[in-house]
Amino acid sequence: MVNQTERISENYNTQNQTALVTESDFNLVFQQNYSVILNYAQYLLGDRDVALDVTQETFIRFYKNKPAHDNVVGWLKKVAANLSYNYMREKKVRYNKDSEIYLQMQETIIVVEEKVIDNIEILKVRALLKKMKPRDRMCLLLKYSGYKYEEIAEILNINKNAVGTVIARALKSFKKIYDKEW
Repeated sequence: MVNQTERISENYNTQNQTALVTESDFNLVFQQNYSVILNYAQYLLGDRDVALDVTQETFIRFYKNKPAHDNVVGWLKKVAANLSYNYMREKKVRYNKDSEIYLQMQETIIVVEEKVIDNIEILKVRALLKKMKPRDRMCLLLKYSGYKYEEIAEILNINKNAVGTVIARALKSFKKIYDKEW
């Protein structure tokens, strides 16, 4: 017994190549191959919604332009593959343009975000410094402002040999307050 798809293929070979597929032949091919083409497109694309669109377009092209050979299923798969690849190429170009814009916006957001974080950290450090003894606070501020030990000793009116010890104690005090607060 001759398979229905083979009968349709024989029809194609005997008919004018520019003629449309008959409605009955189209319905038969559609019923026999829709799920195969849909699954194939979904496998290629990984997205069922897009695969549905590709499958629909594949069968529209089949209806308008019958294949010039006997392998109807092969032709349908080839059209579905080409449409899928075209979609992926277009999506990639669109993604590349979108990602450039996104990266530019992201850089701006990051700069603003970093400034906000820096400001928050500054406020936290200031709050912690206010809770310290005045001498310890001043010692840390001078050290991290770039002053040398001799200059810190002169400003705080302490022995220059004791500056290292005062700084170490001030740091320990700061850490203790920090651990207690946060």
